[in-house]
Amino acid sequence: MNNRRNWLKQVSLGAVGLGFCQFEAFANVPTEKYIFPDVEKTPILLRSNENPYGPSPLARAAMQKSISSSNRYGWDLSDELISLIAKKNNVSNNNILLGAGSTEILDLVLQYTALQKGNFVLAETTFNYWTFPSDKLGIKKITVPLTSDKKHDLAGMLKAIDSDTKMVYICNPNNPTGTICEREQLVSFVKEALKKAIVFVDEAYLDFTKEESLSNLVLENKNLIITKTFSKMYGLAGARIGYAVAASSTIEEISALKSSPNLSVSVVSAVAAIASLKDEKFIEQVHSLNEEVKKYTIDQLTKLNLTCIPSHANFVYFSLENYKKDYFKQLENHNIQGTKIYEESGKWTRITIGTMKEMQQFIEAIK
Repeated sequence: MNNRRNWLKQVSLGAVGLGFCQFEAFANVPTEKYIFPDVEKTPILLRSNENPYGPSPLARAAMQKSISSSNRYGWDLSDELISLIAKKNNVSNNNILLGAGSTEILDLVLQYTALQKGNFVLAETTFNYWTFPSDKLGIKKITVPLTSDKKHDLAGMLKAIDSDTKMVYICNPNNPTGTICEREQLVSFVKEALKKAIVFVDEAYLDFTKEESLSNLVLENKNLIITKTFSKMYGLAGARIGYAVAASSTIEEISALKSSPNLSVSVVSAVAAIASLKDEKFIEQVHSLNEEVKKYTIDQLTKLNLTCIPSHANFVYFSLENYKKDYFKQLENHNIQGTKIYEESGKWTRITIGTMKEMQQFIEAIK
């Protein structure tokens, strides 16, 4: 109970001081040591592609204010958020479905696709945790290897589509490689694939680029579904809020798999997302800092003779093939949490881009 009181006190003090602290200082707001009070030293978390600077100042203030309203359902807030999202994506309100993070949207689309039986196509390697229930849902997974430069093999994926294919998944930019599909090639691929199956495009990291979303294409393509999230650029991973953009008829069909569409987002999360969409300065700062720190990280890894893939996201994919030490032991010894080996051939791993201080500590740890 005392730890909880301390946490609430810290949060309150943090809210008062938001207007006076430097932007980089947002990364130092206490979190882990209050969630896990037995942890003496807060670990450096470079594992899940989270925004190290936290929610925006506007979002933090809105979340604080909304706590007293959490005894009420958030129908009106959901409507307001949907309107803002629809405007941002140049679609109508009935083209949007909210979810508890894009994870819920991914789960729903997998269930929706599985109802039709058959198979779905995706890259190997890509973000695939959401596909784990596919066997139990009775839908087969077909994987297509990435190209040698770690990009989606769009031509190969088209060839993999057969008469039983119900859905094709593209993560763009791709997680964990950070590569991106050239827009004209992607649009061409999508239009061709839509003739045979649903095309599901995951744009979780598109905010870290200057690329245009494919969301404008849903108005003329019933089988195109886009998913987006507030977890990454907007720093709301723990708040769990994401959404789908699709034709209104498709949104209706997917929504039918939920007892209460658009109500899985809490009041606190909804106001945070609404405030985040209005805080353009914060997004510009996060984008700029991510690019600066990412460049530093790639430069330093390259100096260590570690091959890096050019990244269009907030993480870097690099090879440990030339690394002579025990990489994961080095991270453990320095209280840094990374990920894993994604591809045994080449010993490819991924590291999230943290603050400059965190990445400097990471580089020192593996030297």
